[in-house]
Amino acid sequence: MERICRVGTRTSPLALRQADEFLEKLRKHHRHFRYEITGVDTLGDMDKKTPISEVEGTDFFTRELDDAVLGRLADFAVHSAKDLPESLKAGLTLAALTSSIDVNDVLVSRRNLKLDELPYGAKIGASSLRRKTQLKEYRPDFRIVDIRGNIGERLGLMDETDLDAVVLAAAGLIRLGLKERITERIPLEIMKPHPLQGALAAVARSDDYEMIGILSAVDARTGVGV
Repeated sequence: MERICRVGTRTSPLALRQADEFLEKLRKHHRHFRYEITGVDTLGDMDKKTPISEVEGTDFFTRELDDAVLGRLADFAVHSAKDLPESLKAGLTLAALTSSIDVNDVLVSRRNLKLDELPYGAKIGASSLRRKTQLKEYRPDFRIVDIRGNIGERLGLMDETDLDAVVLAAAGLIRLGLKERITERIPLEIMKPHPLQGALAAVARSDDYEMIGILSAVDARTGVGV
C-alpha cells in the first residue's frame, strides 16, 4: 500500500506557502508522492506579545509541530529554517535543508524611502535582536519598535500606525507574491542576515528511516537537493 505522508506546518499564509514550495521540490524526485497537510498553531502563533529577541534559539515556533511529529500525528514538519531551535528535541532529526531563495533583509517604507533617505529619528519596526542591533549601529538616530505577527500583520502595522518603515525577510515577501512592497534590499554590509534566512527545513523522527530517505532528495547539504 502506498504511504500517504502527513506534513505538519503552521497555519499562517507564509507557512502554508512554504510547505507547498517544499512539496513541489519533493515531487520532482518522487513523482507519485502523496501527502496530507496537518496544520498546527504553535506558541509563536498564539503569543504575539513576547518579543522575538527573548525567544531566539528556542522552540517558540516549532514546539507544537515537534510534538505532532513525535506523537505520529505528522510524519515530518516543514519550517522556516531560521525558526529551528539551537537543539532539536530527542527523537527528531533535521532530515532536509533547502537552499535559500533570498538571504536579504529588506526595507518596506511608507513613502518608499530607502534606508539612507529616511528622516532623522524615523520609527522602524523590527523583530529580531539581530535586526534591531544592526539598524542602531548603522543609524543611531532610528527609533526601533518591536513588532510581532505574520507578514501581513507587520505590513498592516506600518500602514495603520505611525511607523515609517519595517524590516522583513525578502524571502517571505517573495513567497507571498508581495515583492512589489520591497523598497530596498538592505546591503549585506549594513545588515548581515541570519545564516539560514530564506531556507526551508524538514524535521522527521530519527527512527523513520524511510521518511528520512525520501526527504534526503531535497537536502541541499548533500549536494543532490534542489
